[in-house]
Amino acid sequence: METPVLRGLARWLFLLMLLFSLYLFYRGHNLPGGGFIGGLVAASGFHIYALAFGVGRARALLRLHPTELAVLGTSIALLAGLLALGRGAPFLTGFWTELLGQKLGTPLLFDVGVYLGVVGAVLSVLWAQEEEVRAG
Repeated sequence: METPVLRGLARWLFLLMLLFSLYLFYRGHNLPGGGFIGGLVAASGFHIYALAFGVGRARALLRLHPTELAVLGTSIALLAGLLALGRGAPFLTGFWTELLGQKLGTPLLFDVGVYLGVVGAVLSVLWAQEEEVRAG
């Protein structure tokens, strides 16, 4: 579906969707949203780019293979839970620290892992299907 209109809009849609996904991610700590929905929006942006320019160019833009990204995200989310176990608390108990006047905690680390895991998992499926359709 590589049309001139889609190619013209894809870069802008990609950037807007990535920015919106980061907004949803940030907003999700205190309101609806967070890593899951932010990851879905980011994956949609990457997929629109892939539809316009091909999966190869989209993979180059992502820099990591989607499967590697999913594993990285899952590992980060798991790390957030294991940090609590290391301090003698139940799995996924939240801990916070202050850095440069900002409160940072393990829930944020978990959300980052979910975000990356969702982007990687969704793109793995979508891009595998896209490559199969183009090859078939």
